[in-house]
Amino acid sequence: MLLGLLGALLAALAYGSATILQALGVRGLRAAPAGSTLLQRARAGWLYAAGLGLDVVAFAASVGALRALPLFLVQSVIASSVAVTAVLAVIVLGAKLTRREVAALAVVALGLVCLAATARDTPPHDPPSWLAPALVAVAVLLVAVGVLAARRRASSVLAVVAGLGYGGLAVGARILPWNGSLGDALATWALWALVLHAVIATVAYGFALDAGETTSVAAITFALETVAPSLVGLALLGDGVRPNTQILAVAGFVLTLGACIALAGRSEAEA
Repeated sequence: MLLGLLGALLAALAYGSATILQALGVRGLRAAPAGSTLLQRARAGWLYAAGLGLDVVAFAASVGALRALPLFLVQSVIASSVAVTAVLAVIVLGAKLTRREVAALAVVALGLVCLAATARDTPPHDPPSWLAPALVAVAVLLVAVGVLAARRRASSVLAVVAGLGYGGLAVGARILPWNGSLGDALATWALWALVLHAVIATVAYGFALDAGETTSVAAITFALETVAPSLVGLALLGDGVRPNTQILAVAGFVLTLGACIALAGRSEAEA
């Protein structure tokens, strides 16, 4: 359990730090003189590429955590990356936190402590045979909804698509059968569900941010990417909590998710 929890924390730190690096990279690109060559612009914005690299590290760490811990715990910890972004924005970007945001940071920490104290080590159970194909079918449906929403610039719908996409990615990582062979993994529905949901979520989130307000888009996305897979894990994958800690687990989940939504505007640090 400890390694899984460390993996989830590493993912949150890496995702939160990546946001700051990407914001700094955008600053560098904006500061590049007019008429700069492509190489000069690449040098000016290299921190953005470094941020993308951290995103890859975060994804790998989150997959490792999902293999050992309940979905509700891992998704809550990953959602707390917004708290990492908020703190680093103050240190690196000179941002100011309101009293409400400071209080939300404290609540995130409290909620995560509650969740860590209640979660039990639960290696992936054998999922229902229909779950992975169903995830692929959901991905196809999300593509259709996302295309229509993008044409109409419906940011809330795009945020829902992104949140469900990230949630599907988490479930796919949780149920992915892995015996050390990439070839065998490529032949599974779970891997393709994971890949499809990852692409859908990334694209939809970008379109949603372009069409709407960061705070509302991030809040909807955080809520769905945390709640939806958590419910799947509890209902179908044997996720659970330690005996007699159910109330504490619910409290930790609500505190963490609520505080992350309150910090949603920090999910995209201003450049």
